[in-house]
Amino acid sequence: MTTSRDLMIIAMEAASSRPVEQGDLSLALAGAEVVDLLAADAVTLDGDRIVPGLGPATGDPLLDQAAASLDRDAPYERVGDWLWRRGQGLSAAYLAALEADGLFGRQRRRGLSFRAGRDVPADSPERRAAAERLASDEPVLAALASAVALRGDGAPGGQDGAGREDEGEGEGGTGEAGAGPGDSPGVSDDVDTVLAAVLDALTQLEAIRQRRSVEQAAFDNIWRGD
Repeated sequence: MTTSRDLMIIAMEAASSRPVEQGDLSLALAGAEVVDLLAADAVTLDGDRIVPGLGPATGDPLLDQAAASLDRDAPYERVGDWLWRRGQGLSAAYLAALEADGLFGRQRRRGLSFRAGRDVPADSPERRAAAERLASDEPVLAALASAVALRGDGAPGGQDGAGREDEGEGEGGTGEAGAGPGDSPGVSDDVDTVLAAVLDALTQLEAIRQRRSVEQAAFDNIWRGD
């Protein structure tokens, strides 16, 4: 199992009590893919730029798709830009993959909330492995889960995220990140760079949501005559 699949399973498991917004999860999944590609020697980082390598296929269709979509021309793509581009609709793609594997049913609710009709095989080794990895506080999965509020120390998501500007569009790049996923002990500098970029992207997405909320409130006030 990959980090991205483990993260998706954990999000689905938590959906009944702590649903995560699709935009937040898509950004985190894109970050998890970079971590997995680093582990597979399919990429390296030059600062915050993703440099494609010559590593073999990973054996995971979505991760191989991610590797195939990398920018292979210098100066290469920044991690932050990758998160926004790759993250478009990524949570839906992973959900479809898990459903195809028979891990979850297809009854859907708003966001990723599956309060009724979930189909989670009790004897699923993938489900147990993801839960055990999180319970062990494995640094990367723990940091990503915290970033999207799947653990108690994460920041809550916003309202209607489906990526930047709803589908991962908008400004790219990474900025300075405070304490959080980007300050995880026990990980390499490259992985720490990826985790910091995820946190920064989530912060940007929340700022977009807040701005939209203010703009919508102002629009509503005009029509009410306030």
